Amino acid sequence: MERTKLGFAMTGSFCTWAKVVEVMERLAQAYEIYPILSPISCQSNNRFGNAKDWIQRIEGICGRQVWRTIEDVEPIGPKNLLDLLLIAPCTGNTLGKLAGGITDTCVLMAAKANLRNGNPLVLAVSTNDALGASARNIGLLMNAKNIYLTPMAQDAPEKKPSSLVAWFDRIPETLEAALQGRQLQPLLEGPGR
Repeated sequence: MERTKLGFAMTGSFCTWAKVVEVMERLAQAYEIYPILSPISCQSNNRFGNAKDWIQRIEGICGRQVWRTIEDVEPIGPKNLLDLLLIAPCTGNTLGKLAGGITDTCVLMAAKANLRNGNPLVLAVSTNDALGASARNIGLLMNAKNIYLTPMAQDAPEKKPSSLVAWFDRIPETLEAALQGRQLQPLLEGPGR
């Protein structure tokens, strides 16, 4: 039996990468994963790790090379390469560009190509301005066809009152619901994970 083909795109909310990659490891048992990294994700060496080390780990989990250019992901549309696409973490920058129809990175082109085929796009938000400047974009995307949001909550309301982070441990059930055309309750009370 053929496994579901999952595009797993990661953007630059590096403080969440350790949790997101743990989810990727679990998903690799059930899905055929195609990893996609935004340009900054392929080159940023920061306090959360070196790009080279992250790429090596991700490619080991997925058993294939990371797609990192627009040219790498463009065939997703015409060849219908994926059954669904996840962007985790999904930054405020990525949310804004998705809402505005901008496709200037491989992650955004993958999203456009996947939606072209009517396949689900799942977003796992991680941004400090979700209840500020990004709120409008989240609202637009919540109402867009074939776009689903992983449940999210404030992660540090006292220190970062506008910040929301997805409950990354709920990505697997969000993916399953999206494949059935269902949205889980996107906004939850309590601290995000």
